[in-house]
Amino acid sequence: MKKILLVLITILCFTGIKAQSIKGAWERYYTNDKGDQIKSVVIFSDGYQVLTNYNATTGAFIDCNGGTWRLDKETITEKVEFDSQRPKRIGTEVSFKVAITNSTLTKLEGAIQFHKIDDGRPGALQGAWLMSGRIKDGEQQTRDTTLPRKTMKILSGTRFQWIAYNTETKQFMGTGGGTYTTQNGVYTESIEFFSKDNSRVGASLDFDYQIKDGNWHHSGKSSKGNPIYEIWSLRK
Repeated sequence: MKKILLVLITILCFTGIKAQSIKGAWERYYTNDKGDQIKSVVIFSDGYQVLTNYNATTGAFIDCNGGTWRLDKETITEKVEFDSQRPKRIGTEVSFKVAITNSTLTKLEGAIQFHKIDDGRPGALQGAWLMSGRIKDGEQQTRDTTLPRKTMKILSGTRFQWIAYNTETKQFMGTGGGTYTTQNGVYTESIEFFSKDNSRVGASLDFDYQIKDGNWHHSGKSSKGNPIYEIWSLRK
């Protein structure tokens, strides 16, 4: 009897831990006042997150915000690093209670429910990365990632998003995102929204990638067709 009880306790504890896993990507759909269907996607990587709203049909960007996060029991606390619509929130902390299951994430205030897209897998590039350099004309140019001006890319197991912003001036410069795959050294992005140019929505871009000394080397052609070679460092 004691052995059976011990097994049941172990199963319950394991289930509870798994149910509290928030890392990965989540989505929800809702209809706005104009009757448009809006898609919301939130990506949680280790320590960093981004939430984005865009038109589910056209891909037209609406807004996004994000920064650091921590989970204490049922309370998420976020420190805002960027907010495309409400720059006054940058630098502040926001806390709210959530309920997490294996398939849903619910913000209790307002009963806003997201459904799980992935749990961070397969995610060869899962995490939060900062652009730390480029190679141009054969020469490597480095960027100080501790400066307020940042370009961050957050990836879950299947979703990606880049965000350009400045924590000091509270300026938001742009963002884009969608789904991605990694196969045989090729990183492929399928764009679902692009804040600067809606015509990029639906495009699929292939890049060569490899990890060198812990950094992500990313080369190919940009959405404008220009050759690029970027270096990204995993954010600590």
